[in-house]
Amino acid sequence: MKDFYWDIRPKPEFGTIEVRVTDTPLTVRRAADLAAYIQSVARWLMVERPMRPVEDDYLVYTFNRFQALRFGMAGIFVDPRTHEHRTLAEDIVATIDRVEQHAIELGGDEACHALREIVLSGENDAVVLRGEYADARSLNEVVRRQCLRWKS
Repeated sequence: MKDFYWDIRPKPEFGTIEVRVTDTPLTVRRAADLAAYIQSVARWLMVERPMRPVEDDYLVYTFNRFQALRFGMAGIFVDPRTHEHRTLAEDIVATIDRVEQHAIELGGDEACHALREIVLSGENDAVVLRGEYADARSLNEVVRRQCLRWKS
């Protein structure tokens, strides 16, 4: 459970939850898009209560987490209820579709649409950084380019 608590944990002093993201956003816009997506998912879970967590859900958590960390969007996600296998990208797109009305009501539909397009294109920020490194062959240069991206 400590791993799960590390990834998602309540912050009662702020009245929020903290969610760790495996693909560090490289722009403020991307961070805001991710926040809108997380808010939409949280609202969907609170309003529709589509599932009731059970202890067995945690059995695939470590596998799913490793897949996301190691393989990103291409990682395999195992649904804890149905045991269906799909890529993380497929699951994120399906989740965005499921929470669309909640995103609209929260004003986050444009952000979720932007994330959906990124997932479908495969051009997430980890891919961008790998491309920068392949081009520059220097971590210092990758950092310099990222600083320019933040500046603009």
